[in-house]
Amino acid sequence: MNNLSQNTVWQAFKRHKRGRWALNLLLLLFAVALLAPLWSNDKPLWVHYQGKNYFPLVHDYHETVFGGDFATPADYLDPLIRRNITEGGNFAVYPPNPYAADTLNDFDTAPNPDRPSEKHWLGTDDHGRDVLARLVYGFRDSLLFALLLTAVTTAIGVVVGAVQGYFGGKTDLLIQRFLEIWSGLPELYLLIILSSFFNPSLLILLVLLSLFGWVGLSDYVRAEFLKNRQADYVLAAKSMGVGPAAIMWRHILPNSLTPVLAFLPFRISGAVLALTSLDFLGLGVGASQASLGEMLSQGKDNLDAWWIGLPTIAVLTLMLVLLVMIGEGVRLAFDVRARKG
Repeated sequence: MNNLSQNTVWQAFKRHKRGRWALNLLLLLFAVALLAPLWSNDKPLWVHYQGKNYFPLVHDYHETVFGGDFATPADYLDPLIRRNITEGGNFAVYPPNPYAADTLNDFDTAPNPDRPSEKHWLGTDDHGRDVLARLVYGFRDSLLFALLLTAVTTAIGVVVGAVQGYFGGKTDLLIQRFLEIWSGLPELYLLIILSSFFNPSLLILLVLLSLFGWVGLSDYVRAEFLKNRQADYVLAAKSMGVGPAAIMWRHILPNSLTPVLAFLPFRISGAVLALTSLDFLGLGVGASQASLGEMLSQGKDNLDAWWIGLPTIAVLTLMLVLLVMIGEGVRLAFDVRARKG
C-alpha cells in the first residue's frame, strides 16, 4: 500500500466511531496495566530512612537496613518494618494498592478468600493474593502474550504463504501437502504432551502455540501472492532483473497485506482466549504467575467468592469486546465499498 492508500484506510478507520473509541480505550487500559508496578506493588516507591534515600522498586534491600533482625529481603508489609520507616522523621511513599500479583501477606489474619474491603479493594483469592493486582497483571500479561504470539505467527504465516504463492509449482505443492498433514495434527493433545516435559511459562506457551498458529494465515497470503505475481508491476520488475526476494517483499507484499491487517485484531483475541483456556485447564503458566484463566478456575472452585469470578469475567469480556470492535473497524476500513459509501 502506498502512502495515499494508507492515509485513506486510516481516515476510514477513524470514521468508524466504535473502532476508534475501542482502540483508544484499549490503549489507555494497556498503558495503565504496563504502569502497574508503579501503583500496584508490595514495595514502596521511595523510602527516606535515617537521612538516606532508598528505592525498593529497583533494588532489593535486607530488612536489617530498616532496623530488622535478619539479613533477608525486607517484607514491607511487616508491621515492624513499616513502623521503622514511617516514624522518627523517616517516611515512605507506597503505591495506592500495596500488593503485587504474587504478594502473600503473612500478617493478614483474615480468612481466604476474603471479600472486598478497604485493605483489598476487590478482595483476595483462595491463596490470600490481592484480586485487583492479579487482574491488572493478568490483563497486562495476556495482552503482551497475545501481541507477541500474533507477531510471531503472522511473520511465519506471511513467509510461508509468500513462498508458496510466488514460486507456485512443486514448491507450492510440497508445502501445501505439508500444511495438510501439519494442520491435521491434534493440537490440544500435543500441547498437553509437550507441556508435561517443560516447566510452564509464557515463553514455553509462546513457542508451543506458535507451532500451529500460523497455518490459517498462510492460506490468505498465498492466495494474494498467487493473484499478484502476474501483475504488470511484477513482470516489469522481473524484466529489469530484480531478484525474487526483492520482488516478494518490496513489490508484492505491500499489496497483499489487506487480509493480514484485517485479521490481526481477531488473531489477538484468539491468542488471549488460547492462553486463558490453557490456564483454566491447568496447562498454562504456573500458579504464581498472574493469569485470567487461573482466576476463572478459582472462581469456579469458589462460587461463593463472587469477587474472584465476576471481575475476571468482566475484564476478559471487555478485552475481547474491544478487540472485536477494533477488528470490525479495521475490516470496514479496508472495504472499498464501505469507504465509498
